[in-house]
Amino acid sequence: MRTSRGSRRRAGVAVVAAALAGTLGAGAVPAQAGPASTATAPSGAVVTSADDGVAARPYMGWTSWSMQSSKYPGLNPDGDYSYLTEANVLKQADALARKLKPYGYEYVNIDAGWWRDFAWKPRFDEYARQAPEPARFPRGMKAVADDLRAKGLKAGIYLPVGLEKEAYADGAAPIWNAPGCTTADIVYPDLRTTNGWDSAYKLNFEDACAQKYIDSQAQMFADWGYDFLKLDGVGPGSFKSGDNYDNVADVAAWQRAIAATGRPIHLELSWSLDIGHAADWKRYSNGWRIDTDVECYCNTLVTWENSVDDRFDDAPAWSRWGGPGGWNDLDSLNVGNGAMDGLTNAERQTYMTLWAISKSPLYTGDDLTRLDEYGLSLLTNREVIAVDQNGGPPARPVTPAGDQQVWGTRNPDGSWTVALFNLADAPAAVTAHWASLGFTGKAAVRDLWNRKDLGRYQDKITATLPAHGSRLFTLRPGGAELVTTSYEAEATTNTLSGNASVAGCAACSGGQKVGNLYLGGKVQINGVTVRKAGIYTINVAYVSGDRRSVTVHSNDGNGTSLTFPSTGDWGTVETVSVQLALRAGANTVTFDSADWYAPDIDRIDVPQTP
Repeated sequence: MRTSRGSRRRAGVAVVAAALAGTLGAGAVPAQAGPASTATAPSGAVVTSADDGVAARPYMGWTSWSMQSSKYPGLNPDGDYSYLTEANVLKQADALARKLKPYGYEYVNIDAGWWRDFAWKPRFDEYARQAPEPARFPRGMKAVADDLRAKGLKAGIYLPVGLEKEAYADGAAPIWNAPGCTTADIVYPDLRTTNGWDSAYKLNFEDACAQKYIDSQAQMFADWGYDFLKLDGVGPGSFKSGDNYDNVADVAAWQRAIAATGRPIHLELSWSLDIGHAADWKRYSNGWRIDTDVECYCNTLVTWENSVDDRFDDAPAWSRWGGPGGWNDLDSLNVGNGAMDGLTNAERQTYMTLWAISKSPLYTGDDLTRLDEYGLSLLTNREVIAVDQNGGPPARPVTPAGDQQVWGTRNPDGSWTVALFNLADAPAAVTAHWASLGFTGKAAVRDLWNRKDLGRYQDKITATLPAHGSRLFTLRPGGAELVTTSYEAEATTNTLSGNASVAGCAACSGGQKVGNLYLGGKVQINGVTVRKAGIYTINVAYVSGDRRSVTVHSNDGNGTSLTFPSTGDWGTVETVSVQLALRAGANTVTFDSADWYAPDIDRIDVPQTP
């Protein structure tokens, strides 16, 4: 079953909250979005990303959080999160430089706790800035960054958003390089809280002292020699909503502060960011987490069911936002340690396949001193890494979101990267039809995991995959562009029933779509004409702000309920392909909401031949 993920997510979030806030846990679970399919949202046209000279490609490296948060035997023998020490970070850095740096992995990211002792008590300097905990980092953070640079690596560090409560110091702490400013000036008088754990006071940027505080933190990191900052608990998102948890101003302040230091610092946002503010994240940062933590907070680093498989549901909505300067972040990639990862070999390959084709940053949380042979082969496959790093757009599903899925993206050189996924608990065959990608005929196929040319395939490729298994291919079309006939859903010759109605849609062909497909609403597209009977790969252009199911059938067929991935909002059009039997001559194609809420339908594109 793949329907009970919410409880697993919230359990993991609560563990992180307890670690960072030391108080009450994760907070409220987001309310379900309303089902009305006629709602519209701003189109969210892509905004130029933070122009700071970094993130031309998704970053690659290692993070401390997966091991320091795990209950795996031996990782944290001195209590929760005790793994995070200078000695352990440098040990992993040595292994990264030796084993993975030649393949592009370069960042060593120190996560939460570097300013907290082993009882999680924080340390601050006289200016309310986090200060390194000597029990963890006896030489301080600058010495660690210097050591990393000497190995040819880059140094990353972490902060929660806002002014941590313990740093407030009754409002009397001065702000560095800001005469007259104190911590009382940088927050609201009512000490309203913010971030995903309510562990900090919200900064009030109506007072210039708040920007000065961010400037002081950024300058401290620049002086220490850091190249990366993970800013955590950012909202809207992180399972919080409302004005107190709107940290867009904080992120913008960090972008200004980093620019003022003169040092290029990659700004990564975490966690589970609100897609409604995707344009803000892209404008002000270099990357943003699209989902909750991938870690299971159990006796392995992750599990398949905890949140690895959730990314198949959640990544499609964000696919159009990733690109040079800022990338969708699926979280850490823990595929290198075998038993400690908590995954089968098939799941480990699928995990990295999805990350690569989604153009997510590739940063592992594994113990790099104990990579097994298979894990090392996954992390160092240059052809798969090239999929992630080629600068092209992230992939998205080209088929409905069932247990068997096909994802694809067109590469800058005109080839296609295509992944086949079997998310079922038993082996199954998965087929990629070239018509789903817009071409026909033969295509040269290369198997990227096996680094092997498979030859030329006519119109499709099928593979039988193990449970939770995958294949990853490059396709080089050798045939022709697919010739199709388009049928608009809003055409007056069609039949609408129930609540179905025509609505405006700026992004849709013809400027309209059919919406209000709920509780029995239907649109029947009439006059779909083909010369020859057969099974046709029909591409459906649709709009859906969330994942929604619709029953699709041709003529008088019984129909199949199919789940269409989210397009991200109610103003963006995407396509998926469906297989339908058509007879020679005129046909009907029906989209039926049945007993729930369906996507809005823009049009269908029908090939001239089966």
